[in-house]
Amino acid sequence: MESSENLSGQVAGVEQEATPTPVDVDTAVFALGAGVTAITHPLLYVKLLIQVGHEPLPPTVGTTMFGRRVLYLPGFFSYAQHIVKVDGKSGLFRGLSPRIVSSTISTVVRSKVKQQVERLSKTDNVQTSLRKVVQETSQEMIIQCLSRVATHPFHVMSVRCMAQFVGREMKYGGMFSCMVKIFKEEGVAGFYVGIVPHVLGEVLFLWCCNLLAHFINTYAVDESFSQASAVRSYTKFVMGIAVSVLTYPFMLVADLMAVNNCGLAAGLPPHSPIFKSWMHCWNHLSQKGHLFRGSSFFFRRVPVSSLPPIED
Repeated sequence: MESSENLSGQVAGVEQEATPTPVDVDTAVFALGAGVTAITHPLLYVKLLIQVGHEPLPPTVGTTMFGRRVLYLPGFFSYAQHIVKVDGKSGLFRGLSPRIVSSTISTVVRSKVKQQVERLSKTDNVQTSLRKVVQETSQEMIIQCLSRVATHPFHVMSVRCMAQFVGREMKYGGMFSCMVKIFKEEGVAGFYVGIVPHVLGEVLFLWCCNLLAHFINTYAVDESFSQASAVRSYTKFVMGIAVSVLTYPFMLVADLMAVNNCGLAAGLPPHSPIFKSWMHCWNHLSQKGHLFRGSSFFFRRVPVSSLPPIED
């Protein structure tokens, strides 16, 4: 019979083998992130084409809940079927590679920066809850900004690869050729077009979401309510959905600036004006009533300004 020491050693060895190492955890996180990015890419692809104003399919006549006849633009599934007819099923994943690289870099940068920020930040045990929210949000803002700076070049490459569908161009191919093309034509600045509205939108989202959730949990949720803790756990999630609607125009402007005047039909007249700055783009969209273009995949009505007469 084996001694108790040998048995305990074998058990300890099995436990050590079963315990995942940091490398295994990181690999699992990267793989999960890449999988989610790939699954959701068709959604973002259709959204991007809608954002740049590409409507290849005619609107259909429908009725509202009040019985009024209106024109509806194709939803996600109709748009995705059109892409498949033109480019095949693989066409739904145009521009995916830069997004996967961006997701991976974002995960690494956020993890490393978070460790450094937490190490450098001074903990204050007597701080108020509001002060704690401000401190945590400030840390999140630093992490988000640095992550955006590191990943924005890949966002620009992905957006331009997808926008080629509009004019059927082949200007931006693989990721390396995208880098060379952008650097030759626009320099380093070409990798960061549209970064200002993107960062502003993300920072505004963080502060509004965290502060609103804090004030609602502190002043609106009564402690005597039996489900108070459950309500508080969902407040930030609900606020995130609401605030994302308000900050959507920043994301739209950022994506349009990434395509604007880069040599693609999607960013040139007559399809799109050439914008001097992101504020110029914002004002143009505001005047046209298009600041929320692409925010919905379904029940998209034809804008009133371009609404043709509906024949009986």
